[in-house]
Amino acid sequence: MEKTSTSIQWTDDFLLGYGPMDETHQEFVNCIGALQDASPEDCPGLMDQLLEHATAHFKQEDDWMVATDFPPRGCHMDEHAAVLASITGVRELALQGAPEKCLHLANELARWFPSHADHLDSALSHWMCKIKYNAKPLVFKRSIR
Repeated sequence: MEKTSTSIQWTDDFLLGYGPMDETHQEFVNCIGALQDASPEDCPGLMDQLLEHATAHFKQEDDWMVATDFPPRGCHMDEHAAVLASITGVRELALQGAPEKCLHLANELARWFPSHADHLDSALSHWMCKIKYNAKPLVFKRSIR
């Protein structure tokens, strides 16, 4: 399998200011990073973990959007469904003997996640803070390099 030079790692740059979302996102990044660094024989188990996490993660966000009547929820929820379908499909391929597909998916998710978080999840984070706390999210980022 073709590994990337570095796997995705959690940094404060990913913080959005809504604690429950930030915690879930850190777990997601950790799942992707583990898959990027995995040996072929570990891929099916890690895909199971990723699928379990992503299912709960996206359901949580989808539930927040529905419960709070988040205006642009349709596009966001559609993206979640598409990513879950990709994870499910690649998991099946891994179980059928194509673990190299797992690394490809992990690399694509590592490219996808920052943009998804910056554009779609940040809007949801702002919305959730407005609804729950009547405030904007505050994010304190450490400059650790």
